[in-house]
Amino acid sequence: PSEQDLNMYWKNSENQNYHTFNRLKDQLAANNITLIFAANGGMFTNTYAPQGLYIEHGEVRSEIDRRQEGYGNFYMHPNGVFYLTKAKEATVTTTNEFELAEEIEYATQSGPMLLIDGEIHAAFNEGSKNLNIRNGVGILPNGDILFAMSKTPINFFDFATYFKDNGCKNALYLDGLVSRTYLPSINWIPTDGRFGVIIGVTEPKTD
Repeated sequence: PSEQDLNMYWKNSENQNYHTFNRLKDQLAANNITLIFAANGGMFTNTYAPQGLYIEHGEVRSEIDRRQEGYGNFYMHPNGVFYLTKAKEATVTTTNEFELAEEIEYATQSGPMLLIDGEIHAAFNEGSKNLNIRNGVGILPNGDILFAMSKTPINFFDFATYFKDNGCKNALYLDGLVSRTYLPSINWIPTDGRFGVIIGVTEPKTD
């Protein structure tokens, strides 16, 4: 994060959802910015609003959800928050440990946590038949951010193990079947998918 420009996106200047990587890419290109990586950035409601906390440019645009009961993966506690400070330091933490602060530039809440202090989430079972496409985010020992998406259906335990094997202490599940990754450098250019929050890495457009 200290070497690349990571941002989170939900709505454009006309208050319209970006929804897709293509729409985001085209609107950034109109401002001479190139999208070099993107991924869906957490779960969303049926109106494509962020589920739980969402902070963009230091502004809380969706309040944190600290409810202990609810339906779906989001409420498989502990859930968590992925955030980036204005000093470009990235963190994944549990919702219970998250504290709102002025120095936070971007944040998205999702769940469940995949790793908590180096340990795999206690609710995950090795050999589980609960298979799905999954994507998530973790923080490497050097402070770099690791994004990952499975190419084939995978269970939570094995997905969390991937982050653990790469040295992450904390990692967060972002979503399942709807997950997509845009990475044209390796010819990943999905044209489908509709999202709430999108996480993107950009660079100035060059001729």
